[in-house]
Amino acid sequence: MQEKGSRDVAQAAVRMSATSTREEEMILKSSLGLSDIKIGAIDFGGDFVSSINKIIDRTVFLAKREKIIGESHEEEGSVAGAAHEAVMQIMQKAMGMNIGGKIAVARCGEHVAVAVFFGIGMLHLNEVAIGLGHRAIKDYTE
Repeated sequence: MQEKGSRDVAQAAVRMSATSTREEEMILKSSLGLSDIKIGAIDFGGDFVSSINKIIDRTVFLAKREKIIGESHEEEGSVAGAAHEAVMQIMQKAMGMNIGGKIAVARCGEHVAVAVFFGIGMLHLNEVAIGLGHRAIKDYTE
């Protein structure tokens, strides 16, 4: 099997963040598992500015819960950095607005990617935005 790279992991994270149901998540997760990509997702919503820290915290929690990363500060810091990067990419659209959507984390080997797929706005007047962050982590399982 060909080794997966940063592009594959990023694509997996974006695909997972765009799923609409838990059933879609489970199907995608099982198919990606066959290609050695670990993945997880969590829904999120709230005021953007007050939610930035919560988004980063939840992303790290998700990655640990799904065993995408271990307990090392290097792995936690890499996921937090990728989550921060993804959130900063949507900041200009989201500042002062409410957000709602999904956060996904994917990893294969040393590559980890975080994707955020959010509706931004008020009521039914939503804009849609995707942010993506990537980091390389030393793979201690090899």
